[in-house]
Amino acid sequence: MRKSMLTAALGLCLSSLVAAPALAQTATGGVAGRASAGDTVVVVNTATGLSRTATVNKDGTYRIGQLPPGNYKLTAGAAAPVAFTVDLGSTTTVNVRSDAGLTNLDAVQVIGSGVVNHVDVHSTGTATVIDRQELARLPVAQSMGSVALLAPGVIKGNSSFGGISFGGSSVAENQIYINGLNVTDFYRRQGNSSAPFAFFDQFQVKTGGYSVEFGRSTGGVINASVRSGGNEFHGGAELTFEPAAFNAKTDDHVFTHPTAPTTYVRGSHDRSSLTKTNVWASGPILKDRLFFFAMFENQDFSSGNTDNTGSDWSEVESSNGFWGTRLDWNLTDNHALSFMAFSDKGDSTASAYAYDWDSAAKGSYGGDTLNDFGGKNWTLTYTGHFGENFVAKAMYGENDRNAYTHSLLDDACNSISVDASYAGAAALVGKTVGCHPTGSSVTKMNNTRKIGRMDFEWSLGNHLLRFGLDQEKLTTDQSLFYPGPGGDALLAMTLNAGVEIVDGSGVFLSQNTDVIRKRHKVSGGSFETVNNAYYLEDNWNITDSFLLNLGVRIDSFQNRTASGGAFIDIKNLVAPRGGFSWDMKGDGTTKLYGNLGRYYLPVTNIISTSFAGGMVDEYSFYNLLGWEQATNPETGATYLTPKVGTQIGPTDTSMNTGGDDLRGIFPKDLKAVFQDEAILGYERAIDEAWSWGVNATYRRMTRTIEDTRITTAANCPSGFNWPIINPGEKNTLWCDDTGNGQGGWVELDTSVDGYKKTNGEIIGYKRPKREYKAVEFQIDRAWDGKWAFNASYLWSKSTGNFEGPVNSDTGYNDTGMVQYYDHPAVNERYGVLFNDHRHQVKLRGSYKLNDMWSFGSTLTVLSGGPITAYGTYWPGDNRAAGSSGEFSGGGSGWICVSNCTAPYAQRTYQYSELGAFGRMPWTYDLGASVTWTLPVPDVDLKVRFSVFNLLNQQTEVRVRTRYEVTPGVYRETFGEGSNWTAPRSAQLVLTYNF
Repeated sequence: MRKSMLTAALGLCLSSLVAAPALAQTATGGVAGRASAGDTVVVVNTATGLSRTATVNKDGTYRIGQLPPGNYKLTAGAAAPVAFTVDLGSTTTVNVRSDAGLTNLDAVQVIGSGVVNHVDVHSTGTATVIDRQELARLPVAQSMGSVALLAPGVIKGNSSFGGISFGGSSVAENQIYINGLNVTDFYRRQGNSSAPFAFFDQFQVKTGGYSVEFGRSTGGVINASVRSGGNEFHGGAELTFEPAAFNAKTDDHVFTHPTAPTTYVRGSHDRSSLTKTNVWASGPILKDRLFFFAMFENQDFSSGNTDNTGSDWSEVESSNGFWGTRLDWNLTDNHALSFMAFSDKGDSTASAYAYDWDSAAKGSYGGDTLNDFGGKNWTLTYTGHFGENFVAKAMYGENDRNAYTHSLLDDACNSISVDASYAGAAALVGKTVGCHPTGSSVTKMNNTRKIGRMDFEWSLGNHLLRFGLDQEKLTTDQSLFYPGPGGDALLAMTLNAGVEIVDGSGVFLSQNTDVIRKRHKVSGGSFETVNNAYYLEDNWNITDSFLLNLGVRIDSFQNRTASGGAFIDIKNLVAPRGGFSWDMKGDGTTKLYGNLGRYYLPVTNIISTSFAGGMVDEYSFYNLLGWEQATNPETGATYLTPKVGTQIGPTDTSMNTGGDDLRGIFPKDLKAVFQDEAILGYERAIDEAWSWGVNATYRRMTRTIEDTRITTAANCPSGFNWPIINPGEKNTLWCDDTGNGQGGWVELDTSVDGYKKTNGEIIGYKRPKREYKAVEFQIDRAWDGKWAFNASYLWSKSTGNFEGPVNSDTGYNDTGMVQYYDHPAVNERYGVLFNDHRHQVKLRGSYKLNDMWSFGSTLTVLSGGPITAYGTYWPGDNRAAGSSGEFSGGGSGWICVSNCTAPYAQRTYQYSELGAFGRMPWTYDLGASVTWTLPVPDVDLKVRFSVFNLLNQQTEVRVRTRYEVTPGVYRETFGEGSNWTAPRSAQLVLTYNF
């Protein structure tokens, strides 16, 4: 009888979820359900004493929104109190009827919580919520990205520049929130301000179908809430150890070739260690009203790494302290303030040395590189309940993300490197080339986000109206230049006979020539971007079992020059979104849902710094006459520097951008990037603990904003210099001379015009297209105090002619300025995209053996990504489609197969689409953890040992894709690995809480 009543109660809970739309707000949740009409429902936060009330409607429903995540008790009428939990971004359903016979509602809540969380008939999107308790049972690395990777459809991005990919998107399309504060890097949109794991209470990973409250993302959203204090004092300490001795060695890879130099990828001597000491405290400042949470974490990190050849050694040392706090002030039961702040500011020192691989001995000291990073972040939020039906929230916050990379040798030492094409490369292996410790550009950047937003909720019968607005002001102060005399980066390379030294120069090499390429690059200034948005959403309960969600978001993006004028001003971007949820059986156990929406992506600030302030990026070529010794002015060590001869041909200034007049670079009708998404899904509860579901997702992107090579324009004889446009569409640009000696606005249809081949043919650019199709199956067993399990399988296919605003195939991460439209041969090819992993399997589970021992495990299995070949030219044209460098430039899908040394018109090419050269191997990542708990009552002492990549499978995740150096000259390194999964590592965590 008891089990039957529990099952009936669960059915009531689940069926009533339709009356309780989920809150999309980034830092709160809610509670809703059924009770006796006219009863007063009271919810009380068990930690803080916060109390809220609502009167049950005539139809027997009630709802209380904007509740901080945490543990609560609810009473209604004469019914017994019910304990429940509010999760981040979710609505918890509690049903109580004072005239019903259900007496053990606490048991209903405990057993049913897992089901409620996984068959959520009020949700029309896809999201995963994971809290501290679940993470403590699993072997998960201490980062937001590692948590997100537990969700289906989320994978690691390009191993060269990191990041994660949601649903086939690139790594530069996501948004990250901490307590409602957007902490996403807005310069490249490929990172975020960070905080220690112990700072957070819950994580919500949104993989699709998110509300109109969220925007500026065509990938996914990671939403984290910070821990808070209550009426009892608590504290604790946590020690995390990741010593080098815990880690397996990185595999070495040495590729030898009959005619090409040997290629090394060495890492077995590398090592790293990390120690973190965390202390925290929480409690009341004023009981029932004012609470605090505060923590400090010291992070000591050290590493030693060789370069790929094993001839250079770099040691990195850092010791940084993180601090964070949260204050919650319940002014009254209906009005509250919340303040959150943290600092991830830090620095590190990288010391360079020569290195002897065979003896594993450091050689001469080459200088230090200093890195400063991070900043301070804070937010203040007011929440007010005005009556039972209207809630208002106002928030203001600031996010600082700064970086400064420099060296004491910046003035004295140029960046000097050797390209794989250089005929004398083998003779330089093991020798020190150049005196700069990194060879990287000197960069200083201060990024500041100021954000304000207001959100409102208004309950009107069967309608819940949600509306609000927000504004972000994103300011970048940046300077960049190459180190050394003249500010030039030097590259030694060998160019083949017949190569035109600079496109259009008419200077061709008569023989294979060793050259030094000097690159002079300077950019800088202060730039501001302003993003505005407002939204309106109606959650309409058409019937007791059918919820309709209708919303619209209006975005505006504005990028400004250093003087404050807007050079990109895209207004009134209408993004409609809608969804439905149908409780098919009326008992909350079976759900059919769907979602359809549009999502817009703003322009990153790297576009502003590169064009709005003017960027000098010039290339000059000189004869390389050999090498000579020089002395490092700081260390006294000797190194090799090139003997530079006379210049060959003119200086290539075609890459210079920007200036005072940007009308010829940015169209006045520039249109924003958007993605359309459709989701259809089905979920069902098997019993109180088990549930399963299946869903299908379709995403399509058909627009991009990119720098585009325009070599001809019918309406503009004076031409355009690498404008930032919507390629494949009509763009209206300012022409300095329309043919009559005067300037004017002209329309350029880049689908048919813009590029002139050497043979005189005028063509345009293909319109961008990216499609993602996926079917996901998931089964879940909720934690019951003994064990839990989750399994998912995802079949997906990602195709098109561009990945997004970055290019993982060639390793370019300058968002919005990669090579897809540097030449029509790059974007004309369609096929399988870099982030396509056709099969994905994810398992995670935990098991409690007894009060002392518990275990956890994760397993991720991915089919291999595609392999694409890049050529250099294509039929009818003698202008290169990409650089001959291994990981630079774009590239053609055409490979020369005969008459390759003949004039361009006589060559024979063979076409290949993206992903035509097979697949990389499957990857298997198994993690395991064991936790020991001191078996003493009222003492919370735990030791957890976790192992990542337990099988130590160091599998290829990226290969060399450059097929040609010049037409018909093939690289023997094509298809060889360049990046592999990280070796086995381990972590020991000691935790004591009181």
